[in-house]
Amino acid sequence: MKRRNKKNRLFIITVIFFVLLIYGFVWIDKNIKPTVLAVSEVQARKVATQAINEAVKNKIKDDIKYKDLIFVNFDKDGKVTMMQANTIMMNSIASDVALEVQENIRNVAAKPVKIPIGNALNSQLIKGPNINITIVPQGTVTVDFTTEFIESGINQTIHKVYLVIITEVRVIVPLASDVIKIVTNIPVAETIIVGDVPESYVFIPEEEVPNIID
Repeated sequence: MKRRNKKNRLFIITVIFFVLLIYGFVWIDKNIKPTVLAVSEVQARKVATQAINEAVKNKIKDDIKYKDLIFVNFDKDGKVTMMQANTIMMNSIASDVALEVQENIRNVAAKPVKIPIGNALNSQLIKGPNINITIVPQGTVTVDFTTEFIESGINQTIHKVYLVIITEVRVIVPLASDVIKIVTNIPVAETIIVGDVPESYVFIPEEEVPNIID
């Protein structure tokens, strides 16, 4: 009789243990994991953006001028009649930047980022152990160009040229992972157009810009 009671008690304790264990996992999944993942994504986005900016800094030198990227045609009166992209130069820059971005993110992936668990939980009382964040390149690195016209004073327009870098990385933390998309716009050149912006404006087609596949 005592042996049976002992077995029943052991069975009940075992059941309670597994119920509490399952409840604990469910609670962590619902309450802690989203917070940890969100904070980790912010940190990963910051680190990846720094890697992207460094890649652009390495490849875009100060000697690259607006006139190297955009050909501007004038009429006999000095009025701008057409603006056309230097697609050869842009493709070369895009390809170099994409490869450099890919390499920099790979280097970041080789060095896991650490944040205190207290920061992840937004707690001032608990610091706790560090959480390792692993950043893994995912998919492609796309480098494109875009422009912006900004009115500046009377009869003047600023024309800015930007690099648009789009990449995806997988953020891995204990018990969770997610893929985030990072879009970075970096100005590379600008000029001031005096007079009207020409209606005949030709820019680089998206299909001519290379994607670098990991």
